Amino acid sequence: MSVQLVSAVLLFGVFGLMAIGVPLSYAAGALAVLVSYIQFGPNAVAIAHKTVYGLATEYVLISVPMFVLMASLLERSSLARDLYDCLNSVFGRLRGGVAIITLLISVILAAISGIIGGEIVLLGLVALPQMLRLKYDPKLAIGTVCAGGSLGTMIPPSIVLIVYGLAADVSVQRLFMASVVPGLMLAGFYLVYVVARCQLDPKAAPAPSPESISRLDRDKLVRGVLPAVALIVTVFGCIYGGVTSVTEAAGIAVALTILIIALRGEFSVRLLQEALVQTLRACGIILWVTFGAAVLISVYNLSGGQTFVTELIRGLDISPFVTVLLMMAIFVFLGCFMDWIGILLLCIPIFVPIIITLGYDPVWFGILFSVTMQVSFLSPPFGPAAFYLKSVAPPEISLQTIFASLWPFMLIQLFALALLLLFPGIALWLPSVIL
Repeated sequence: MSVQLVSAVLLFGVFGLMAIGVPLSYAAGALAVLVSYIQFGPNAVAIAHKTVYGLATEYVLISVPMFVLMASLLERSSLARDLYDCLNSVFGRLRGGVAIITLLISVILAAISGIIGGEIVLLGLVALPQMLRLKYDPKLAIGTVCAGGSLGTMIPPSIVLIVYGLAADVSVQRLFMASVVPGLMLAGFYLVYVVARCQLDPKAAPAPSPESISRLDRDKLVRGVLPAVALIVTVFGCIYGGVTSVTEAAGIAVALTILIIALRGEFSVRLLQEALVQTLRACGIILWVTFGAAVLISVYNLSGGQTFVTELIRGLDISPFVTVLLMMAIFVFLGCFMDWIGILLLCIPIFVPIIITLGYDPVWFGILFSVTMQVSFLSPPFGPAAFYLKSVAPPEISLQTIFASLWPFMLIQLFALALLLLFPGIALWLPSVIL
């Protein structure tokens, strides 16, 4: 088959199989094996074995289940509730204080776990009922929880950036450093929007009731703040201080999480078992999609796909910057229908060589990708953040209401993406200073 026919078969084949309910991992893997058999004969099926083995033996990949396990353990402890109570004693007297606290907790949880599902569920259980009880605008409350809970893809240790580093052959440590400023910038934009909205629209948030806010004391600091600070300092200190690799830092963080939960008197065999089962399920999905998509891309590149796509883009006679914009548009479009890992594994191995050829830094491109995934987490009809929140939201809050609440935060994300496109130094400054 010609490379054009292979491109059409793989592209329409994947979307066609997904349309009839076949998971992406099986759709990509089956098409890859079929095309390799037709193109190169039965011996080419060994491509699948080699690709899967190469990925399975990547040392940095071990950090993914470690960070997922840490998030699963934290999700089952009451640390988030204690952290919420502590911050409420400080910010609860401000108009919109609960929404501000929700965003601050989002940043802290993102810096601990690196995934979005657990964060949104936690915030949906802890913060959303509180805001609804205090008569916050439901759309503001919903948008704050979903947007804040999605920050795990931007703020290290981000699972998205770890997998991107593997797919693009880029240093995960540099990606983590590059994501700090953009992640905090995006969180800051959310915070400015929430504060401005609450000040300009008194109906968006109620006037605070200082007498109902308890004072900050040592017990709240010890139970709420110190454990979170210990985890963040451990993860960031080990990685950025050059003490350990990302994988080893993840293992240390899991051990410290178990120790903290045990000291809080919350550890049990059942809690550990439930966290391990959730980790196995989450990582099983990630690994199968990784294997299937990686095999498909290997077969496609072996068929001349990388050269074909590169020449096709160059043949458009557009500037390098417009090329990057086109790639961002593709990410946003695919994000409406696919999970982030499928988009990453199908597009990044093809796009990153083009980005390097155009003279751009793949680390900067990785940060752009993570921001577009922020948009995809909120955008309908796929929008996983909305479905995570719906699973714990009150019955009267419909999925339509959730999606209708997210558009201001999506505009903020697109604004942050525009700034990163125009000023790459926002992402590349910190790595250039430290490394």
